Amino acid sequence: MPKSKNRSKVGVVGAGSFGTAIANLLSHNTDVLLYGRQDGLVKSINADRFHPVLNVKMADNILATSDLQEVAERCDLIFPIVSSSGFRTMMQQFSPFLHPYHVLIHGTKGFDLNKLSEDDLKQGKITRENVSTMSEVIHQESVVVRIGCLSGPNLANEINEGQPTATVIGSKFDEVVKLGKKVLSSRHFQVFGTYEILGAELAGALKNIIAIGSGILGGLGLGKNIQALLITRGLMEMIYFGKAFGASPKPFVGTAGIGDLICTATSKDSRNYSLGFQMGQGKAVKEILANMPEVAEGVRTIKIAKHLADHLKLHVPITQMLYRGVYENYDMSQAIDYLMRYPYYVDVDFM
Repeated sequence: MPKSKNRSKVGVVGAGSFGTAIANLLSHNTDVLLYGRQDGLVKSINADRFHPVLNVKMADNILATSDLQEVAERCDLIFPIVSSSGFRTMMQQFSPFLHPYHVLIHGTKGFDLNKLSEDDLKQGKITRENVSTMSEVIHQESVVVRIGCLSGPNLANEINEGQPTATVIGSKFDEVVKLGKKVLSSRHFQVFGTYEILGAELAGALKNIIAIGSGILGGLGLGKNIQALLITRGLMEMIYFGKAFGASPKPFVGTAGIGDLICTATSKDSRNYSLGFQMGQGKAVKEILANMPEVAEGVRTIKIAKHLADHLKLHVPITQMLYRGVYENYDMSQAIDYLMRYPYYVDVDFM
């Protein structure tokens, strides 16, 4: 299929908080085509230059659409940013319109479960082959070759307020990193690059687990000392998972790893920290989730990581205790006491 003559925009698939923030960032450098599933939201953005659900002003050069085919036909560079649970379905719907000349840089921080039911997961029937990163899903479901990921620290509220921050684009292709830098870089937004796309994706997903734990500490009224302990030990667990997946430790100790972890695990603007905070105050997880406008990816990631850790025989006590707290109503005060007494024999053992 020949390229359209009307290909002057960069596409964003997903009009949630992060997709909207990225669309507004892109608008500093290029025209943007933003895909949203709801026709009413699309009409509102185009008519009023305003996102009514998020209460966010939209740039004049952002056009909204509910047609995935239009995004593919008008954009060579596309940023898919939807929840991990819906990512594969979105790619299956999008794939018929995609071609090898497209470049996809996703901004989704979570895991996909492939060929595995919830019952299989509960029974521990999970292997590495059942767990995919979003770049792997793009590769599996489409003909797109040039793939990248956006990693943090990227709190959507701060981006929409114009506060300075940075991101990391992970890709095996120099061209992908250069394209991402060209369209995203601005006075307030610094863009780094890494070839370690797997490590960047894993760090982006796994830090949400630790953010929930850090939020629980805040909700319990505990101080920065124990929060620092949880974050540093949590980083170790993230690296253990990374090594089990075949990823280098390097991305975990850079901006995409510890940078995103500190940001997400200490800010009330983080959905995962906020969920944990409310858990620490005694609220039930189901009640919290029912009142959250957008998904907290860490809840689903905890379940996948716990069962995968069991299969891989990884020693990840923070992940294990948070799973019990989120899915088995375990008393979090007892969980924190357990973690304080857990026999960590060395401080750093991954170098």
